[in-house]
Amino acid sequence: MIKLETKNLSFSYTPEKIILHELNLVLEDKTTGIIGQNGAGKTTFVKLLKGLLRPSKGSILFNGEDIENKTVAELSKNIGLVFQNPNDQIFKNTVIDEVMFGPLNIGYSQSEAEGLAVQALSRVGLEEVQTVNPYDLSLSERKLISIASILAMDTEVIIFDEPTMGQDYEGKELLKKIIQEEKEKEKLILCILHDMDFAAEVFERMIVLNQGRVLLDGAAHDVFSEKEILEKAFLEQPYATQIADAMDISGTYLNDKELIQTISKSR
Repeated sequence: MIKLETKNLSFSYTPEKIILHELNLVLEDKTTGIIGQNGAGKTTFVKLLKGLLRPSKGSILFNGEDIENKTVAELSKNIGLVFQNPNDQIFKNTVIDEVMFGPLNIGYSQSEAEGLAVQALSRVGLEEVQTVNPYDLSLSERKLISIASILAMDTEVIIFDEPTMGQDYEGKELLKKIIQEEKEKEKLILCILHDMDFAAEVFERMIVLNQGRVLLDGAAHDVFSEKEILEKAFLEQPYATQIADAMDISGTYLNDKELIQTISKSR
């Protein structure tokens, strides 16, 4: 089983500005959404997991091994991170070269990397734009290219930072499908989100960060039931639950389907 564990994990840019306060988390098997307002420490947290930042205090274990002495390149074989802004990730002149870069960088041959890249582009519906410059495509398409780049590397851990940014309904449905497929491969899927409806529908476990501390951690249904605590973190319950409240229907609903089933049973 793939496992990431943090022990007393803290991070600060300066002694006066502590971003994360002694986080103790075990991340394994369940798809996990990480939510919280801007400045809660979410992106800093996943950059630490990826090795892009180093802890000020505490440790991070990957499958029981401390990653302290591992380079970013070494960790790239196991942990893939899709950046929030694809413009911070994309730097090649063609789509195929962009998606091939990761596999080549972790040791795949040219032909293997190309095969993996084509397969990943097919999964995100962009196999027809292989020779196009990524910056000639839309923001939502560039986001999908950055996702394909990580899928092509076939890492054991995949971290998404705001994957729904710029995506329409079809794009979000595609992301749900990809996340489910990767889960079925027994990969560890972590995701930073502001989209509470997507989070509630897709992820089994939710971690709420607030001012660098874990405010809530548990099954999605249990976390989204804590309305008052969520409000302290400036977060809302899923829209289906908000509709239920307006209709004076008790309970927490992660999606429209759950709410409709409850309404149907009451008739």
